[in-house]
Amino acid sequence: MAVAAYAALVSLLHALDNIQHPARRYRLHLDTKQIQSLQEKLHVLIGFLELPSLRESQELEDLARQITAIVHEAEAVVDLHVVYQLGEGSQDKGKDTAALLSFCQDIENVIEKIDSITQEMMMVKEKWANDGVQERQAVASVRRSSSTILASGGKNGTPVGFEKRLERVMEELAGYESKLRIITVAGMGGIGKTTLAQNIFEHPYIIQHFDIRAWCTISQQYNVTEVLLGLLCDIQDGNELEENLALRSVNQLGERLYKSLSGKRYFIVMDDVWSTEIWDEVKSFFPDNRSGSRILVTTRMSNLAVSLGSRRPYLMDFLDENESWDLFCEKVFGKQSCPFPELEKIGKNITKSCRGLPLAIVIIGGLLANSNMTREYWEFVGENVSSYANLGNDEHCLKILSLSYKNLPIHLKSCFLSMRKISRDHRIEIPPLIKYWVAEGFLKPTGGKNMEEVANEYLKDLIDRNLILVRALDVRGNIHTCEIHDLLGDLCMRESEKEQYFLVRKAQIVNLQMENIEGLCFLCGHGSAFQMINFPKVQIASRSTSVTSALVCNNCRDMHQYLARLRLVRMKYFIGSYTVEHLHPTNLRLLHVRSGTSLELLLQSKMFFLWDLRCLDIYGAPVLPFEIWDMAQLRYLMVDSAILPNPVVTPDFIVLEKLHTLCKIRNFKCTEEVLQKIPNLKKLKCHYDEKKSVEWSYYRLYNLARLNKLESLSVDAKDMPLKNISFPTSLKELKLTRCNISWEEMTIIGASLPILETLILRTNAFKGYAWDPVEGQFLRLKVLSIDNSDLVRWGAEHNHFPNLERLFLKRMHWLKEIPLSVGDIATLVMIYLRDCGDSVLNSAKQILEEQDSLGNETLQVYVDRKKLRR
Repeated sequence: MAVAAYAALVSLLHALDNIQHPARRYRLHLDTKQIQSLQEKLHVLIGFLELPSLRESQELEDLARQITAIVHEAEAVVDLHVVYQLGEGSQDKGKDTAALLSFCQDIENVIEKIDSITQEMMMVKEKWANDGVQERQAVASVRRSSSTILASGGKNGTPVGFEKRLERVMEELAGYESKLRIITVAGMGGIGKTTLAQNIFEHPYIIQHFDIRAWCTISQQYNVTEVLLGLLCDIQDGNELEENLALRSVNQLGERLYKSLSGKRYFIVMDDVWSTEIWDEVKSFFPDNRSGSRILVTTRMSNLAVSLGSRRPYLMDFLDENESWDLFCEKVFGKQSCPFPELEKIGKNITKSCRGLPLAIVIIGGLLANSNMTREYWEFVGENVSSYANLGNDEHCLKILSLSYKNLPIHLKSCFLSMRKISRDHRIEIPPLIKYWVAEGFLKPTGGKNMEEVANEYLKDLIDRNLILVRALDVRGNIHTCEIHDLLGDLCMRESEKEQYFLVRKAQIVNLQMENIEGLCFLCGHGSAFQMINFPKVQIASRSTSVTSALVCNNCRDMHQYLARLRLVRMKYFIGSYTVEHLHPTNLRLLHVRSGTSLELLLQSKMFFLWDLRCLDIYGAPVLPFEIWDMAQLRYLMVDSAILPNPVVTPDFIVLEKLHTLCKIRNFKCTEEVLQKIPNLKKLKCHYDEKKSVEWSYYRLYNLARLNKLESLSVDAKDMPLKNISFPTSLKELKLTRCNISWEEMTIIGASLPILETLILRTNAFKGYAWDPVEGQFLRLKVLSIDNSDLVRWGAEHNHFPNLERLFLKRMHWLKEIPLSVGDIATLVMIYLRDCGDSVLNSAKQILEEQDSLGNETLQVYVDRKKLRR
């Protein structure tokens, strides 16, 4: 339960930061020094759980269980006192003093329990130190890997489906470059890296071309001495081996290896490398003889290539459908076809369920090869592919994949286990995922970075480790959607259940679009097989609670063990002509409210009870409640088209200093009061649809320039000519839609936005015959997209956009051509056309031909989603 304990500790730290926020000081009565003392003690426990040497043991399990229990007890204590103090709103000094004393006493009880756990933790650390458990264990072997079970059967013994991969890597190895080169093969566990390396190692060309070949498997825990001995075992004869065994010094063994390789053309395979540490320790023992020697490294860590001094890694892709089917048939029938027509369709569905992972295909194929070839049995296996992939070989798939999980630092384990809530075979959009991670509160800020920056770093790390897979990129070339393989999903499910990871529910989905809302789970908004559970309900201006009942689905009940500890508040919603009441946990951090019709919120007397809310999504509300401005912890406010009420600045007004995203606000008015409320806003999306004649000065958009932290701005003027607007110089992304601005004014944007990287212009964002860019502007622009414009002549030169990488032109029916000089932009990698005229298409083809003649093979041109052939 170490991961659950870690996530709970970090979450509690966030809650304690919240109640000490300056906006809370005049509303809550607490001992700040006591709270800070508690935080220091929590940091000690977090430091223990973050130890790289932490190992699974009964002592750790017991400690983690105790930590998790006391932390959730502490969260319940904080929620209890905060809610009651906010609810009472007392001006009575006697009551205030009583509230303070009660809060302090309960916190003191928590501190005493944490001190006891800390003492036990110190004893465990001392015991581990005495046992020497932090020493590395030797795990090096020669020419074998426990993960290799793929059968041969293709050309020259190469496994079916691996021929193209073999050719690609062999081309790298056989290059004429004389200096020592490192080639990295990266991919998720079970994708066939070791199998590919073994086939390369035994390839006739490799055997003939290199004087020396040697192999060693590194694994997560390694011993440098054993690694060097393993390599020497491959290189030297029996007499020399006896001498080597007598040498136990790393330097002595390294010198012996260096001498053995000197003057020779050698090929070394370092299989299953998990970090750069082993390379740093042995690299000096590999001489560069300038004879074309090569070192092949296999790893699950895609980001290791640069650290190892390699070029870009060769990333192992999943097998496509044809390759998967051929490998499956080879394993089941011993040939690349199915002799049983009645089983072919079922078999192809089975291979699709393996989703291109060779390890899963081979295990399922091996199982079916030794079974009765009956339709009924194959259909049963097809319905349970993940289960059968882990039946044989002592759950071989999960064992191999779990190595990647076990190698994660604890903060990444927390992120990975959170993926359990994401359904499989489902595209995971990155912005909602980041928002969810931030709102849940298990991210630990470091180095002065904000939570979104930390979340993106964690996501990149999981992708580099091939635990999360990239599915699609956005127009900027950034990751837009990702996914998790079914077998990794099973691993995530199993580990989260083992960890008892989701103990407290802090996210809620309210679906007011459903007619039978009272028959749905009040937490997730759907589900089946319900159970009625009693909860304490908060009473306004009272320290007492009543009991209320709510339907909870089995999934939420099973996942959240501490569900009954939730404290609920009842809120009212007006939908059209009728009123709906709904229960909300007071400790919520993420709330989604959906309504298909006009929704009005009666939250004026209740919203403050959601004191720790980080993310609020409300769809269907035309006007947001005024209490929005009192939600000090809010980071994301997402609506579909709602008006933001005007705030009132008072001496004790609250600044929403953590507000990161404000999306789809209707008729946004950038007043002085609004500016004071949202000083650190990073993303703003707004649109305007006033029917009556309103001057743009009414919205005071010239004040946008004062939002000096804003990085992304989207404005839709709904065909009203946009005027009187100024942009902050901090903008990196600008999206304009139906603004009807003259192209002559583009020079103002180019001059005022020095770090702009993405410019997206949609449906008459600008109007006019010609756009003549000016040199010295848009110096950092990487992405330019123009959609549905009446532009006829574009006078662009290569020096107008010196760093442009991607150009998108859509529905440009009037544009005569893309200037040929655009092709000379050194950084340009893609031109994308959709529904454009023939003249534009012809100019794109001409650009591609000209760049080909100059040896530029990087540039790609897409027309209506199809890549133009060279």
